[in-house]
Amino acid sequence: MEVRVESLRKEFGRFPALVDVTLDIRSGELIALLGPSGSGKTALLRLIAGLESPTEGMILFGSEDASKKTVQERNIGFVFQHYALFRHMTVMDNVAFGLKVRPADRRPPAHEIRRRALELLDLVQLSGLEKRYPAQLSGGQRQRVALARAMAVEPSVLLLDEPFGALDAQVRKELRRWLREIHDRTGYTTVFVTHDQEEALELADRLAVMNKGAIEQVGTPDEIYDHPVSPFVYGFIGQSNYLDVMLSSGEIWLEDRPIGLRAANEPDGPVTLYFRPHDVELIEGGSGCLAGRVTASRRVAGTRHLELDLGKTAPSIEIELSPERADSADRTSLAFRPTKWTLFRGK
Repeated sequence: MEVRVESLRKEFGRFPALVDVTLDIRSGELIALLGPSGSGKTALLRLIAGLESPTEGMILFGSEDASKKTVQERNIGFVFQHYALFRHMTVMDNVAFGLKVRPADRRPPAHEIRRRALELLDLVQLSGLEKRYPAQLSGGQRQRVALARAMAVEPSVLLLDEPFGALDAQVRKELRRWLREIHDRTGYTTVFVTHDQEEALELADRLAVMNKGAIEQVGTPDEIYDHPVSPFVYGFIGQSNYLDVMLSSGEIWLEDRPIGLRAANEPDGPVTLYFRPHDVELIEGGSGCLAGRVTASRRVAGTRHLELDLGKTAPSIEIELSPERADSADRTSLAFRPTKWTLFRGK
């Protein structure tokens, strides 16, 4: 099922939660809506589900306008952050619930409902637990039940609202891999809301990065990470540094010195230089580079992060090196040059 969101606006009172949002969701893809709190990602998900009505704009399922249809008419599968399981029902009854409450003319026979529920429990690796109650399951197991329940109705679109937000870090990582495998096997069109960039980059076919009720950029994880189109996307996805610099005759200057980077065919004037902490090379000291005094050092997994004071009015920045490179460098001061970088006019 293809989904198209067209010129969507949603206001709560006078507050615009979404402003002119347009997004094409391809059939069978897993797309992540990523952004900070208040960016509008959950509001957009609820509008797709039919839990809210748009102030303006349309939502199309295929070629059909679904904007005025109910959740049931849209045939949505929804997985919430806090499971929303029925505590008084067994795992089996929770999974089968959506099928049992269908109108009689669309309700499968009881034996078919049971067969489908057992198949889904096997798919989510919970076979043998169908007689348990939610209180007898771990958080990760409850979320698997919630996903099985959402898939039981064979939804046109599967929607997940921060489904791993209540779980600890290790369980989240395990369920991310598992959810991607489930998606590849079932092929449901899936929209996944998260504020966790690592989660989105690992899981999604494409990401829609949202900010202040609008979509800043849509693309694959590689496109979003390697080619951000705005300062917000650059700063929100992954770690980044920024420096206010000056362009003069194609050369980039920091305060009163050139730093060995050129931007040909760019007009002169103030710009902001962005680069990732790991996109640096160490060089011998001297002119034509960035140099800073090491003010802090910390180990992060297999790397070492060094905080550098560049002096005067420049902000402190952070670079990432292997422990061996960091240990062999001059720990009092470092000279380096970004290997990948982007210029934006304004922050």
